[in-house]
Amino acid sequence: MEILGDRIKYLREKMNYTQKDLAKKAGLTIVQLSRYETNDRKPDPDSLKRIADVLDTSADYLLGRIDNPKRYEKNMSFYGGPEQYTQDEIEEMEAALERYRAMKRRAAEQAEKDSKN
Repeated sequence: MEILGDRIKYLREKMNYTQKDLAKKAGLTIVQLSRYETNDRKPDPDSLKRIADVLDTSADYLLGRIDNPKRYEKNMSFYGGPEQYTQDEIEEMEAALERYRAMKRRAAEQAEKDSKN
């Protein structure tokens, strides 16, 4: 079994992309992508990076070096994990998240305003 092509195809189908969709998003031709998926060819490093970016995974996953397709491992285990947080720490994290969301909302509104001008 060839891992690279199988993993590209697996993630492409999981994201409901056609070969045409993925090829366009990654700046490839359908023929190139088809050859990668059938393991007839191997992508050059730049193409591999673009494919990984579009599929929201890592090149290491596509190459079979790791088995987790998620780009980054997400967890809250720092400082003992959520079960160790005090109530005031939770309140501070919630407040920080609200500030961050408000900032993002303002930035999106400003970007929309700027695009209309």
